[in-house]
Amino acid sequence: MVVLVTGAKGQLGQAIQSISGDYPEVDFVFCDSSTLDITNLENTKAVFKQVKPQYCINAAAYTAVDKAESEPEKAHLINVVGAKNLAEVCKDNNTILLHVSTDFVFDGSKKTPYTEDDIPNPTGVYGQTKLDGEKAIQDTFDKYFIIRTSWVYSQFGNNFMKTMLRLGSERDSLSVVNDQIGTPTNAVDLAEVLIKIITHTERNPSDFSKFGIYNFSNEGQCSWYDFAKKIFEINSIKIDLQPIPTSSYPTPAQRPTYSVLDKTKIKSIFSLTIESWERQLMKQV
Repeated sequence: MVVLVTGAKGQLGQAIQSISGDYPEVDFVFCDSSTLDITNLENTKAVFKQVKPQYCINAAAYTAVDKAESEPEKAHLINVVGAKNLAEVCKDNNTILLHVSTDFVFDGSKKTPYTEDDIPNPTGVYGQTKLDGEKAIQDTFDKYFIIRTSWVYSQFGNNFMKTMLRLGSERDSLSVVNDQIGTPTNAVDLAEVLIKIITHTERNPSDFSKFGIYNFSNEGQCSWYDFAKKIFEINSIKIDLQPIPTSSYPTPAQRPTYSVLDKTKIKSIFSLTIESWERQLMKQV
């Protein structure tokens, strides 16, 4: 079984690589943007023709939330045009597409966890391009899994945990917002789930009813302040950490104030047991 992974140098791409050896039955082909540029349709077609994948995990994305506000064309090119190109080529090759999306497709106005059936309403360029990418896939091809996730961190790439560890080594005090609520997601857990979806689908090749949109994050919820506090606690870093409101830390992009995802669907269909964000964070020490 050949699984093509785009965005190999990104956080999720590296997380998938870190566990790929645990799945000897899967022939992973990892491509970064220099070998597979999803914004280039002809390049994408050529790579698929050579690799002949049964599955494609799209871990390539424009994820600079604030920068997207000033680079909307670049965000659109990667998150929308790139997603559409992959969907078209997957359709031509009968390759099942697993595409990673985000909690930023929601505006954060709910007070209970978002389900897959809630109506998206992005508040910024990043969220809008990710939503438009989802729609482009749905309009092109029907053999897809779109996985919405949130607050992804790991030892790889750039993320909140690594930023906090760096700042914790540089500063005596730090202020972090405490009125945005969501769920941290360990990138390796997300990688495991993507592979589980593939192996499950491979065992049930005629069951097309499972294609669609799914939510995945670790369990529980917290604020960014709570997340930072736990990072410092686990790593025994002494720092004066102060909670502040979002209004005291303005950013170019508006963040959802609440973006906890309901995982009922993915847990029931793929028989998943999902660990708490605190437990999985401890594994990063």
